[in-house]
Amino acid sequence: MKKTTFLLLIAWTVTVHLASAAESLIRYVDPAVGTGAKPNAFMGGDSQLGQTIPAVLVPNGMNFWTPQTEETELKCVAPYYYNKTRLQGFRNSHWIVGGCTQDYGSVTIMPMLGQLKTQPDERASTFSHEEETMRPDYYAVPLFGGDIRAEMTGTSRTGIFRFTFRKAGMAYLVVTPNSDEGQGSVSIDAERGEVTGSNPVHRIYQGFGEPAGFTGYFQVLTGKRIEQYGVYDHEGVIAGKADLSARKAMGAWIGFHVEAGEQVIVKVASSFCDVAGARLNMAKECPGWDFDAVRNALTAVWEDRLGAINVESTDTTALQKFYTAMYHASFLPHAINDADGRYPSFAGGRTVCHTDGDYYDDYSMWDTYRALHPLLSILYPRQTGEMIQSLVDKYEQGGWLPIFPCWNSYTSEMIGDHCASLIADAWLKGIRNFDIAKAYTALRKNAFLQPETYADYCDGKGRRALTSYLRYGYIPLEDSVKEAFHQAEQVSRTMEYAYDDFALAQLARALGHRRDADTLYQRAMNYRNVIDPRTGYAQGRHADGSFLTADNALTACSFITEGYPCHYTWYAPHDPYGLMRLMGGRKVYTAKLDSMFTEGRYWHGNEPCHQVAYMFNYAGQPWKTQRWVRRIMETEYRTGSDGLSGNDDAGQMSAWYVFSSLGFYPVCPASGHYVIGSPAFSSAVIRLPGGKHFTIRAVNASPTNIYIQSARLNGRSYDRSYLLHADIARGGTIEFVMGSQPNPRWASSARSCPPKLMP
Repeated sequence: MKKTTFLLLIAWTVTVHLASAAESLIRYVDPAVGTGAKPNAFMGGDSQLGQTIPAVLVPNGMNFWTPQTEETELKCVAPYYYNKTRLQGFRNSHWIVGGCTQDYGSVTIMPMLGQLKTQPDERASTFSHEEETMRPDYYAVPLFGGDIRAEMTGTSRTGIFRFTFRKAGMAYLVVTPNSDEGQGSVSIDAERGEVTGSNPVHRIYQGFGEPAGFTGYFQVLTGKRIEQYGVYDHEGVIAGKADLSARKAMGAWIGFHVEAGEQVIVKVASSFCDVAGARLNMAKECPGWDFDAVRNALTAVWEDRLGAINVESTDTTALQKFYTAMYHASFLPHAINDADGRYPSFAGGRTVCHTDGDYYDDYSMWDTYRALHPLLSILYPRQTGEMIQSLVDKYEQGGWLPIFPCWNSYTSEMIGDHCASLIADAWLKGIRNFDIAKAYTALRKNAFLQPETYADYCDGKGRRALTSYLRYGYIPLEDSVKEAFHQAEQVSRTMEYAYDDFALAQLARALGHRRDADTLYQRAMNYRNVIDPRTGYAQGRHADGSFLTADNALTACSFITEGYPCHYTWYAPHDPYGLMRLMGGRKVYTAKLDSMFTEGRYWHGNEPCHQVAYMFNYAGQPWKTQRWVRRIMETEYRTGSDGLSGNDDAGQMSAWYVFSSLGFYPVCPASGHYVIGSPAFSSAVIRLPGGKHFTIRAVNASPTNIYIQSARLNGRSYDRSYLLHADIARGGTIEFVMGSQPNPRWASSARSCPPKLMP
């Protein structure tokens, strides 16, 4: 039995007492946060800030059931925006939440009463946010002036809807496979009360517009007897026709008579294998027609998920921000296998494979290796192991460990090779339920070899510009597009490869591959080769060794990824003390760090800055970390639709907030420690495997008492500005005493600073 199905079956047996207790944490989640549409100037206006959706979902499940205001699956268009006033239907989205990406393989349904309209803009209903109910387990909204009340809940692979019709009349259900390419299909079986169909998946990065090699399939069921049916496309409606495929703006519709006040249940199941898989998923996960039972089961699942960290506060807003961040950190990666373990093979193999666990996809790895995956590895180590095994499976099926695996395909979107970070961090934390031998073979191949064919290289296999990186110790500006196929971002790639080499070196050493470890530790120092000695900032460098003549560290340059040189300068998380020496010592290092905040250089809305506020600890000034982390938490995270200052990027922004609220952050995954910030809650209890707990207490914590005065770990005085993962994993209690003024005496000595990592 699949894990998700098992949890749902258990949840269906909860007592009345447990059901009432289920409201204790889920009520703090606000799915509207981050759904506001605002132009992102840095991204040229084609992106939105937040890019989240108010989805009903099983954590890390297949489908994200969301109301739809946007009909397309085009890049950078989320299915729902809060500032829109018309609702087009309800979608089983696979949106890579919080990113400028695309939805794929989805289907949308929309109920109507009295008059049939099929195209999204025509059938759309006005709606009011005041009448919306948004929760992780349930969504409801009145449509068409209250003529229809729509309610939605679901399981991982199925959704169930309850439509209540205020008046008697002819009701319709419109089913739309959301294929922008006009390649979908629909089929109606009136006797079974069933609509099935498909929506092929297409790529948006490497091979833009080409088939991704797999398809989204769906089954729609209604308990009502179908009295009318037909199909439609961009040319109009065809009554009585039961099949249609490969037409623009196409779909199916069914009609049935309803009485005033009648409730109609509709169920939708999906699969990435075939229609038979969708039917199987329905039979396994939602065999009945009891809407409330499915909702109660999902409520229990979410209460358990949110209860992995139990925080205490009298500040309702703080609780809302925290548990909404936990919700957003529960979308990706997500399972794409059917309930029987079948899933489409990676990279367009067009075959079906089987897994004993869950097979995951859509790893926004450039973002999530920083905090999301380290958070999951603490809270859900077994699930983390399954996520890693899914990456190993992708390597076995495609020949290379992917860099940025999305749409079950290779892409070379974004930079780095951060599976190394995820896998090394997990193994060093004791996570063992994946094939480490194959994982290491795959990681080593990425780190030492380039694809033999240019086609594979262009397809996103292997590290971009690895040949130049190994030859020069950095990626020079002269690399041509054909030779390196990276176009730009040379400095950022150099620095991220150096960190990945460190992470892989840590794993190699732990596995006994001493020679590899020595080589990789040496390569991990390559970040130094792009720090300009004239300025102490990251800078583009030519093949002859000379740096660019322009030395303005605030200038946006093509050799930096989504940021500025001053942002990437701090990207040496594995060797901050070496960076400090390159800059000219602790005093210069601290002055540059100060300027990031006092001169407005810090940009929290994108990932390269996420560790910057924590770097003061390495200079023996942890009170500055405490000040700026709290300031970021207050100003960059809010409630409401505009509550995020940047794209959530698959939960990375939210995971940063979860860690920072607890009072520590993984500046350098695979290091074995976390850097202490400023705990925001009077008490936070982390639930660990094996019935253990780790408790963080912050005496006198408040919006003004942000500075640590003293600390005790398991009753003993603690004066270090970092926590070991081992201390958290074994369970225990750390207690901080907080105050309104900095205490420079706490954790400011060299002995108290985070440990040196490079051998």
